[in-house]
Amino acid sequence: MGMSGGYGPVKPDAEMIGVIHHAINSSVTHLDTSDVYGPLTNEILVGKALKGVKREDVQLATKFGIKFGESFGQAEIHGEPEYVRACCEASLKRLDVDYIDLYYVHRIDTKIPIEITMGELKKLVEEGKIKYIGLSEAGPTTIRRAHAVHPITAVQLEWSLWTRDAEEEVIPTCRELGIGIVPFAPLGSGFFASGPKVMDNLADNDLRKILPRLQGENYDHNKLVYEQVSEMAERKGCTPSQLALAWVLHQGDDVGPIPGTTKIENLNQNLGALGVKLTAQDMAELEYMASFKGARMPERILVHSYKNSDTPLLSSWKSK
Repeated sequence: MGMSGGYGPVKPDAEMIGVIHHAINSSVTHLDTSDVYGPLTNEILVGKALKGVKREDVQLATKFGIKFGESFGQAEIHGEPEYVRACCEASLKRLDVDYIDLYYVHRIDTKIPIEITMGELKKLVEEGKIKYIGLSEAGPTTIRRAHAVHPITAVQLEWSLWTRDAEEEVIPTCRELGIGIVPFAPLGSGFFASGPKVMDNLADNDLRKILPRLQGENYDHNKLVYEQVSEMAERKGCTPSQLALAWVLHQGDDVGPIPGTTKIENLNQNLGALGVKLTAQDMAELEYMASFKGARMPERILVHSYKNSDTPLLSSWKSK
């Protein structure tokens, strides 16, 4: 997402293709995008990067379901069968591939039953256009209902040291059903990578400018928490971002986080988290100190609370 403007300016294609190639050459095979990133342009970028790469060497994930209006701050959630099919075919064209490995419902459309959306996705699997189905930002009830129509392979959600809401219901539901867990923002949208400096010189369109945890008193409190995490990282001989990512990686073999980056040096640092070993005591200490304040997203775009996605907070959002 960050390559195509989600966190500030759009990055040059050539540089971003270089980062993607470096990732693949470093045995990173899970590439995650969405039609809404850009919007549309990130899929085109990933498609370009895959030229000359053996298709079977990567697991390509993309998403549908968020339809932006005339401005970036306006969006609607859609899951109608005809929209599902049109989005899939358009993504295949932009990515310039014959099939998508993992196709996510990016947000749950509460206007129609999830069974209807899943029915069309099941047809796309049968036609060979997608291999596996995923849900993003879905609660336990919706996960169960969707899984009853066709097996859900992965659920994407926010899970990190500073966002642990999903541990109460969503993650146990996934594990009960044998569904993989794909945490996004495992570095707290860059907070664990840069600390308080993450707010310095952000572009006007950077999403982090509206995150409640990076505002006012929340920000002041969370800076102190970051300092504690940094002290522990120093003791462990790693960076704060590696420590935070290692915590996610230690959650189990069914967890595959997707830290985003636009720089090769940061990618290499993320890979270094694989070498950070944490004991049960380390994990408990980290969890105790990580008492971050503030909601994970503004209410106008917090689509649900990870508890019951049949009654999300919103099925669409508009900027104030």
